[in-house]
Amino acid sequence: MKTFTVVLAVSLIFTSTLFAQSKNQRYNPFSGTVVISVEGGTTFENTDYAGTRIDYIGRASLEYFFAAKVQSGFGLRLFYSAGFLSGEDNNLDPKQFRTNISTFGGGVVFILSIKDKYFPYLFAGISNLSFEPKGEGGVPLENNRNGVYSKNEINYNAELGIRFPVTPNLSLNLNGGVQISPNDWLDDKAIGTGNDMFFTAMAGVSYSFLTEFDSDDDGVVDSKDMCDDTPKGVKVDEFGCPLDTDGDGVPDYKDECPSTPRNVKVDAKGCALDTDKDGVPDYMDICPDTPAGIKVDDLGCPYDLDADGVPDYLDKCPDTPYEVEVDARGCPLDSDLDGVPDYLDQCPGTLPGMQVDEKGCEITPKAPEPVFEDIAPNEKIVLSGEATFEFNSAVIKKTAYPELDKLLAVMKKYPLSRWRIEGHTDNVGSEAGNLKISKLRAESVLNYFVSRGIPKIRFEVVGLGSKFPIADNKTKEGRAKNRRVVIIRLN
Repeated sequence: MKTFTVVLAVSLIFTSTLFAQSKNQRYNPFSGTVVISVEGGTTFENTDYAGTRIDYIGRASLEYFFAAKVQSGFGLRLFYSAGFLSGEDNNLDPKQFRTNISTFGGGVVFILSIKDKYFPYLFAGISNLSFEPKGEGGVPLENNRNGVYSKNEINYNAELGIRFPVTPNLSLNLNGGVQISPNDWLDDKAIGTGNDMFFTAMAGVSYSFLTEFDSDDDGVVDSKDMCDDTPKGVKVDEFGCPLDTDGDGVPDYKDECPSTPRNVKVDAKGCALDTDKDGVPDYMDICPDTPAGIKVDDLGCPYDLDADGVPDYLDKCPDTPYEVEVDARGCPLDSDLDGVPDYLDQCPGTLPGMQVDEKGCEITPKAPEPVFEDIAPNEKIVLSGEATFEFNSAVIKKTAYPELDKLLAVMKKYPLSRWRIEGHTDNVGSEAGNLKISKLRAESVLNYFVSRGIPKIRFEVVGLGSKFPIADNKTKEGRAKNRRVVIIRLN
């Protein structure tokens, strides 16, 4: 009984280890199957005979494994085996024995799948052993002949083994077991205090019916798995396919945008398509053809800060007042092409080519001013910005040429004279912008004189912006006076 206790303890430890490994694992291929096995091997007796001789044994078994979605599985086994036990001892009489044995029994099997490649198992059970000890020539031994003991008894069986699948249904088996007798008569002798037992080492084949494998280890057997190459550790649905929570066709484990609304087209990363790459997905983009690099609002449309219907990146007049009608460039309409937009034009029907004031009304020509006969050193000549330049431009009007030509005549009269040209503006707009336009207008006047033969070295040109007003910038008239070009004779 001590030996049986040791075997039982080892079996319990093995079972506990397998349970620990199989907890929360997946479907076992032997789950729900019927298995027929045929095996053969050797026996090693442990009796009152000191010398051990190897003999042989054969076995047939039938097993059924209960269905369970775990990596391990339990089953029941019925088996029948037949063979011989042999021993020898020169100190005993007779010196050799050979016992015919046949066993019919059953028990439970615990099996574990290791990557569907190896299947270690443990068997424990009880059996009925029929035995008949014999000596030389097959003659029954003395106590056997005299009926001293019963030749049928209940034994205890334990076995450790492993199965190697060759096909989904056929596997090769290797196992080692022990069969423990509660008595001491397997060798026809009852000597000492220990009971008889014998060990087996066998190999064979098993054929299983209804075997199911799970090749990608996702918990769904291959026969039901519609996605049989799912990566390890990926959660799957009942069909063995990776979960796709938002139903966009990209499985969750690859989906970088897992909350995409239903029926929205996505890219390979599971994110909603953004054809124009403006950061707003197509299903939300009201302006799906925005050029690359253009800033857009939450609806995917380019910004239109003055709300004139022309986006900022196309708008040549980005500060148009609200509700003013504009052309394709975003500039206020100027129907009569007089340079004054319609919303400011108080004389909208001006004929083409007519000179107009800031209200869009025709300017009555003034009588010609007398020609400058002379300009003394340090004397200043002031040219009006409106009279001299195009609207909001540094381009000199043709109507200003006569006035400039008067100054040109004095410059030619005094070839050694030097001149200073100053550009001035009102205070509307940024200082940087005012400095720029004042400098451009002063340079336009310089270029006019140079183009007509006056050396550039005779001039100094400055843009002073709005720094030196000559009138009140709070009034329209004052601002008009401050927009000017001043020409000073220096010597």
